[in-house]
Amino acid sequence: MKPEEENIENLSRAILFEARTDAEQIHADAKEKVEAIRQQAQQQAESERAEIMERAKQEAERIRSQVIATAQMKARTLQLEHREQLLDKVFNTAKDKLSGLQKRPDYDKIVLELVREAIDQLKVDQAEVRADAATQKILNDQALNDISKELKTKLLVGKALEDGTGIVIDADNGRLHYDNTLETRLNRLQSALRSAVYHVLMGERL
Repeated sequence: MKPEEENIENLSRAILFEARTDAEQIHADAKEKVEAIRQQAQQQAESERAEIMERAKQEAERIRSQVIATAQMKARTLQLEHREQLLDKVFNTAKDKLSGLQKRPDYDKIVLELVREAIDQLKVDQAEVRADAATQKILNDQALNDISKELKTKLLVGKALEDGTGIVIDADNGRLHYDNTLETRLNRLQSALRSAVYHVLMGERL
C-alpha cells in the first residue's frame, strides 16, 4: 500500500473512531438525561401522589366529621322529639284525670282556694263566678256568702262553664277575666314542670 493510501486509511480510521466515540458519548449523555428526567418525573409523581393522598385524607376526615356531627344532631333531635312526645302524653293523661279531683273529699276546699286565688289576682270588690256543673254545687249560697265576707268581695254565680273543671272569675262587666280552671292551671305550670317531670320519668333524682 502506498504511503498516501495508508495515510488516508489511518485518517479514515481516526475519523471513524472519533465519530464512534462521540456517538457513544452522545448516547450516554442522552441516556443520563433520560434517566434524570425519569427520576424527576417519578419524584414529581410521588410528590403529587402524596399531595393528592393528603388532600383525599383531609377530605375523608372532613366528610367523616360531618357525617358524625349530622348523625349526632339527628339523634339529639329524635331524642328531643321523643322527650316532647312523652311529656305531652303525660300532661294529656293528667288533663284527662283532672275531673276526677271532684271526687276527692276535700274538693270543696280546693274550689274555695281557686276562688281566693282568682280574686287575689283581679283585686276587685265585685265579681261573677262561673263554674262547671259539679263545682257549682259546692258554690251554694252559704259558701259564696262566707267567702264573700272573707275576701270582702261581692260574689255572684254566673252561667255554667261548658268546658273545664273549676272556676272562672269575670269582673268589671267582663273587662277583667281570670281563668282558674284546673286545665288552665296545668297549662300555666306545664312549661315549668316539663324538665322536672322528665327527670322523674327517667328515674333521676331531682
